[in-house]
Parts: sequence; C-alpha cells; structure tokens
Amino acid sequence: MTRAALLQMTSGIDPAANARALVEGVAQAKAGGAAMLFTPEMSGLLDSDRNRAAGSLVREDEDRVLAAVREAAAKQGIWVHLGSLAVLRDDGKLANRGYVIDDSGAIRATYDKMHLFDVDLPTGESWRESNSYTAGERAVTVQTPLGVLGMAICYDLRFPDLFRTLSDAGATILAMPAAFTRPTGAAHWHVLQRARAVEAAAFVISAAQTGEHEDGRATYGHSLVVDPWGEVLLDMSEPAGLGFAEIDQARVEAARARVPVLRHRRAIPAAEIL
Repeated sequence: MTRAALLQMTSGIDPAANARALVEGVAQAKAGGAAMLFTPEMSGLLDSDRNRAAGSLVREDEDRVLAAVREAAAKQGIWVHLGSLAVLRDDGKLANRGYVIDDSGAIRATYDKMHLFDVDLPTGESWRESNSYTAGERAVTVQTPLGVLGMAICYDLRFPDLFRTLSDAGATILAMPAAFTRPTGAAHWHVLQRARAVEAAAFVISAAQTGEHEDGRATYGHSLVVDPWGEVLLDMSEPAGLGFAEIDQARVEAARARVPVLRHRRAIPAAEIL
C-alpha cells in the first residue's frame, strides 16, 4: 500500500498566500508519510473578479505558485498532483491546467480541462468558464508512485466517456480536483465520484476547495478517496486541512476480477430513432 495525502483548501485572491499554504501542505504530507499530495482545482488563485485577477494571470514559465510547489516537491522528496492553475496561453486566453510534479520537482504531465462549466443554477449563480478559458483537447495518463493516474478536473466528472478513455489507457487512479459549488456538490458530488470509481474499477482521488472564499463564492468541500468497489475511504467534510488514505492496487485487481467491466466494454454504434 502507498499513502496519498489530500489538501483541502480555501484558496483566495492572493497567489502568494495560496503558494505558502501549498508549500506547507507539501511538507505536512511528507511528514505524514505520503508518497504523493493532491491539491484542488485553482489551487493558486480563486478570484471571480476578472479585472482584479488579470494582474495575477501569467504564462506557465512565469507562475510563482507552480515554481514554489516544484521547489517544495524537490525539497521534501514527494510527488504532487497540483490540481490546477489558471495559466495564460499564447492566444491570450487561459487554460485550466493540472500538473503532476515528481519528487525532483520535474513536471511529468499536464492536463487542460476539457469540459468547461457554463451553467445557470436555480440559486441565481451563473458561470461562463468558456468566456475566459480554452478547453483542452486530449486525455492524459501518467505513471506515479501510486499507479497509473488519469487526470481530470471538476466539471469533467459529469462526462463518463473521458474516464472510459483513461481506464482503457491503463489508469487505475482517477484524479478529479474540484471547486464544486455548494448546490451541485450537495446534489451530485458523492454519487458521481462513486459512479466513476465503479465504472472504471479504479480509485478516485478528489481534492476540493471548501468554504467561503475572498471573492464571495462558496465551495462544497468533501475531498474524497473512493476505492474501486465504490467504498468511500476518506471524506474530509467541510474544514480545510490535510487528509490521508492508503492506496492498495490489490483493490483494483480484486474489483476487476469480481466484475470485469473493462473486458466487457464494447463499441456502441450511434442510436437510431425508430
């Protein structure tokens, strides 16, 4: 078994403060015996005020939060899945980009969020992620100390085809960092996480934002680790902080032996209206 750590955060509008929290989380995860730390979506900046946020949005090679986490990973000798950062692309738009960083501080993989959150909620909340962000175009898996990791971000959770692709490519762990709203979280967070785990017979590791943020939004929390049989191994509820879970690849083998869903998958032709 290998230990994973999850950092549940209440990220704010100051990247430097968020970087300090991340660096502290890296050190605490290492001290707690974790081989890898997972952090939420938008770990480096959570700010819905576009004008205010604009001064903090930079290219990947200029991002001080990314640099601080890479340095901390190397110093502590621990892998980090940095859930996501908002990074400036060459075309002037943004990518919601996740990173896997190894224990030398090297970036092993990046993933740009494919499904963008454009919704109007009954509470009056309205989100148009596509106004600022460009969607990613490729699924990503990467070998880590915990196993083969498939990368996703937040709203991706609702699109099972992505996770079929990741598990077909060998993923035994699915990472879904998030900043879920409270209404959608209360309705769908747990059931979707468990469904993705059962469908793929894989671990799901989902570090989340939580609480009341400086920009006025509120997020759901409940960072989760779900095993390949759908059992919740860790639910961090609402407080910010660090949690740990043991990842045992034998659970993947056992679940896939009991119900061999990956072997039973078939290509589905388009349906016809009769």
